[in-house]
This record gives sequence, structure tokens and C-alpha cells, in this order.
Amino acid sequence: MKRKLRTLATTATATATTVLLIAGVQRSASAETGTEADATSASASAPAADTWIGTWAASPQSGSDTFGQQTIRQIVHTSISGTAARVHLSNAFGNKPVVIRDVHIARRTSGSSVSASTDRAVTFGGRTDVTIPVGGTVASDSTGFAVPAGADVAVSFHVPDSTGPATYHQSGLQTNYIAPGDVAGNADLTGVKTTGSYYFLSGLDVVNTAATGAVVTLGASITDGIASRTDANRRWPNDLATRLSAAGRVVGVLNQGISGNQLLADGAGQSALKRFDRDVLAQPGVRWVIFADDPINDLTNRNPTADQLITGLKQLISAAHGKGVKFICSTLTPFEGAGGWKAELEPKRAAVNSFIRGAGSGCDGIVDQDTATHDPAQPTKFRAAFDSGDHLHPNEAGLQAIADAVDPALFQ
Repeated sequence: MKRKLRTLATTATATATTVLLIAGVQRSASAETGTEADATSASASAPAADTWIGTWAASPQSGSDTFGQQTIRQIVHTSISGTAARVHLSNAFGNKPVVIRDVHIARRTSGSSVSASTDRAVTFGGRTDVTIPVGGTVASDSTGFAVPAGADVAVSFHVPDSTGPATYHQSGLQTNYIAPGDVAGNADLTGVKTTGSYYFLSGLDVVNTAATGAVVTLGASITDGIASRTDANRRWPNDLATRLSAAGRVVGVLNQGISGNQLLADGAGQSALKRFDRDVLAQPGVRWVIFADDPINDLTNRNPTADQLITGLKQLISAAHGKGVKFICSTLTPFEGAGGWKAELEPKRAAVNSFIRGAGSGCDGIVDQDTATHDPAQPTKFRAAFDSGDHLHPNEAGLQAIADAVDPALFQ
């Protein structure tokens, strides 16, 4: 499920040191700051590592856009609130170290503007600048910032030098802003260019003593929210966050969908098998993962056997269980009529769904996206009311139906 339009412009451990597997490279990193600096450089008042819960995330991808002498202001829509914030920056796919300076977090008011009274400077080991190594990621110090739930927060920073190809998340479905010079601390920006992608920014964590953990939604374009409106925050993980809040569950919801992603093979982003450690198991406070629509892309791109898909799914389940993370399986939605659909693929989709629904799957729960979205009279097709028109991606009503199929009782 690859987006056709390209836009421009752990379970968290409580040990002092953890090992991050980033783009196949092992790096020793402070569990408190996420940087490769000595842990003693972190703020002495920073919360313990196991108190951080992710409230927003975006999966890193390799890109080609470059930056220099610019400010990037990016808008994230939170899932849960918090009394403190921590920012994650990624250079997972860069080819040179990237310097980031003058990082700020604030409440967004409208457009590229923020509330000056809420603006806070963000530091890294007490410094206002940080260098992200090639293939690496960094996490900021704790910032005293009241993070609201279900609201827009702006993260702004200055990129002083040429970055080389920027690590990004392509299908952000959010208007973000690029301005000349260092204006990260300004309430209003002028001369901005807009982009629908996220650059370098990969996560926002909070401290919330009522939170029971985070759930990662891992998938492809349906999870990424393709066919929902830009700036509307109507991806099904957003709808799930609203649903959990209404049910009294304080659970961070982290969207790690990549449009076009596959379970078994690299393509649009690294395969789910390859990125699982970074995008799921390394997420702060993760206790659950919902794995969704990746195998549809495997079927339409490479046409593996059902057994190969099931074997890959079992590998993810085993990896999650090995870290004490519960694995929630999603059935594959119908896609007859979409590009790449063939009648011969239906028995394979049915076999994967049968495995997921079976007693011996190893799944800790099921989200039956298939039943929630298919036409009862034609089970290989979407309900007309849920079809965005391409017969592959559900519209916002269909995305809501997927979120409604998630039982809040799974998150206990």
C-alpha cells in the first residue's frame, strides 16, 4: 500500500545502560538521555528511565531531502498527557553526523504559530545542541512542560549545517514548517515552506503516573492513515487513542505505520522483521503491539506463500514475548479491486486470517479488521461505506471501524 504522492518540503529498560540496535549497528547508549554521552551528563532531576511513556511516534525512513541554516517546526498530536516531556531525534539513515541546535517545545496555536507562554527550551545532557551520530538516535533531557492529551504540540529546532540526506517519515499527513535561519524560539514564523513529512523527529515521551504503558501500532499505509485527511488526525491509531481515553485507559498510542511497508522484505522502509526492535521494542513504556496490514503489501509485491507470512508473524510474536510485550494480531482487510489484487491471493489472505483466529497462534489478542470492514455479501471487498475509492484503503469511517474493533479490555 504505497502512497503515490511524494511530499516535500524499550519495553523500556530500567538499567543505566542499554544497547540500541539502529539500522543494524550496535550502539551503547544512556537509557536516561538516549545519547552516546556519559549518563552523568543528564539532568539530575530527570525521571527514572522506566517512568517515560511514549505519547507520539513516527517511524524513521531513508530520504533524500537535505537541510542547512533552517528551522524545522513540526506538529505532533499527542495521545496521553504528561507533566514532563522528552524528545527523540533520529539519524538512523543519515550518511553524516547531524547537528541540531536550539530545540523548543510549545503548544501550537494555529498554523506555524505557538503559544509563547508555553515555550520551553529543550536540552541534551544540559547542552542546547546535540550531534546525532550516523545511524543513531538521541533523546533529550527531561523538560518541564505540561503535555496535554489529544492536542497539538510543536517541536522546533535549528539545523545549522548541511545535513546530507535526512532521515524522515514520508507520509506524515500533517502540515509541518521550514523557515530560514534560527527562529526556533519565535512564536510566529515568516517565509515558511510547508511539508507533509516529519524530519529527524521520531518520538515524544511524557511522564504520567496514571499511565499503564504504551501500545505500538505497527503496519503499513492503513495504519499510517492514508486516505484520511491531512491535519485531521483521523488515522485509526488516533481514533484508538480517543477510544481508550473514553474507556478510562491511560495508554500511549504510538503509530509506527509506514506506507508501503512489508513484513518480510525491505521496500518502503525496512521490513517489519528488521525494524521491530527499533520501532516497537525500544519504544518507552511499550507493553503491547498491534500488528496490522504489512502482509497485504507482501502479497501484492512478492506473493509469498501463506506459510512464509505466518512464519514471519510467528517471529514477531516470539520477539515480543521475549521482551514481555503482548502481541495483538490483526486480520488482513479485503482488497479485491485494488491494484495488485488477484484471485489467487485470496486463499493466502484467508489462511493468514485463519491462523490469527486460531487457538494456537500465540496472539495475545485479536483485532478483527477483516470482519469490521468487509462487505458481508462480498467478503473479499470493503463495505461501500468504508471504501476510500481505491478498494485498498478504508476511508475515515472505515478507519474508525477498525479502532472500534479494538477491545479496551486488552490493555490491562
